[in-house]
Amino acid sequence: MEDQKSSYKVPVTLSSASVYPLSVHDAFAMAKDVGYDGIEVLVTGNAASQSASALKELMDKYQLPILAIHAPTLLLTQQVWGSAWAKIERSVILAQAVGASVVVAHPPFRWQGAYAENFGEGVQRLIDTTGMKIAVENMYPWRARGREAKMYLPHWNPVPQHYQHVTWDFSHAAIANMDSRQAVEDLGQRLAHVHLCDGLDNGKDEHLVPGLGTQRVAESLQYLRDAAWEGTLAVEVSTRKAKNAGQKEEWLGKTLEFAREHLSASNDRNPMKQ
Repeated sequence: MEDQKSSYKVPVTLSSASVYPLSVHDAFAMAKDVGYDGIEVLVTGNAASQSASALKELMDKYQLPILAIHAPTLLLTQQVWGSAWAKIERSVILAQAVGASVVVAHPPFRWQGAYAENFGEGVQRLIDTTGMKIAVENMYPWRARGREAKMYLPHWNPVPQHYQHVTWDFSHAAIANMDSRQAVEDLGQRLAHVHLCDGLDNGKDEHLVPGLGTQRVAESLQYLRDAAWEGTLAVEVSTRKAKNAGQKEEWLGKTLEFAREHLSASNDRNPMKQ
């Protein structure tokens, strides 16, 4: 295992979203068992996910760092940490407290008023005043009766926006029918964080094990490897349909192996030829 680890540079972390609705404690335990390099914490209603002291205890217990904090900007976390700006500001404070280098945030919904209208400027202001990377995640169009519903401001696609830092999610890209391989190249140094998974263009945000969907995930990782990318990566694979803890760990293990294979410096595949 140590020889395998020495052949790649990007740490492969596990998002606690991968074990939802289990707790962040369960995420640490599974990450340690499977062999991950660290954790991304999705802040939810779970008390430990919101507490710097609780997270530090878990870091010490499992000897795993937290490299990213995912702000509670999802629909299912609307009741966590109050106002929209408070969610991001408190996520930055939490990230600083536990030593994480990036905060992941979803773009705002159109109905969020001034927050949505001033989102880009506000995020940049927080980056400038705190030094924290706040990476805005790509989302996807919502469709109703065959028509796209305008859900996000300024848009679900961060590539043409002026965000300094971006998170790329392959499952979201699949729903949007986007080419992730081209997107990661277009983003260049703006790509700060990756959510590793896969998906299908079926309107469902499934967060599949890489290779089970239609996204060019392998080629994207190989491109990042060859470009000497220095961002952070978190596995965000849904395990809710797994029959037991053993199957969850199997899926997470397969995804970890996939990441290390395609990020490995010893891998002589050339993504430009695929």
